[in-house]
Amino acid sequence: MEKIKISVKLHCTAKEVFSGWLNDAVHSEFTGSQATTSPSEGGTFSVWDGYITGTNVEIFPYKKIIQKWRTTDFAPEDEDSLVDMFFTYKDDCTLITITHSNLPEGQSEQYKKMWKENYFARMKKYFEKK
Repeated sequence: MEKIKISVKLHCTAKEVFSGWLNDAVHSEFTGSQATTSPSEGGTFSVWDGYITGTNVEIFPYKKIIQKWRTTDFAPEDEDSLVDMFFTYKDDCTLITITHSNLPEGQSEQYKKMWKENYFARMKKYFEKK
């Protein structure tokens, strides 16, 4: 299994981006794709029109979200991956650091690119407009 770690700095509060991640409308708006999310531990989510699905494992308001996570690219026998998101607010910006572990062999670079292009770049545009 493989693991990646990636970060982005956004011009918003930790509360804004954290709450937006767990909100259907905001998550859909900043990704440009349909999202169904849950703001509670044990709640399920489906984003990118069902490409990504999973469960919220732990939620620490405005600080950390841990999710079990998989895509339609995972083989049925692959275990869920784990996404740990940390939100650090400093100097009018929020640093989001994501550690994405338990990825199927050979897929880490594709997910690193996905995080950068389909999430971080779009989130920067969304939160800069606010």
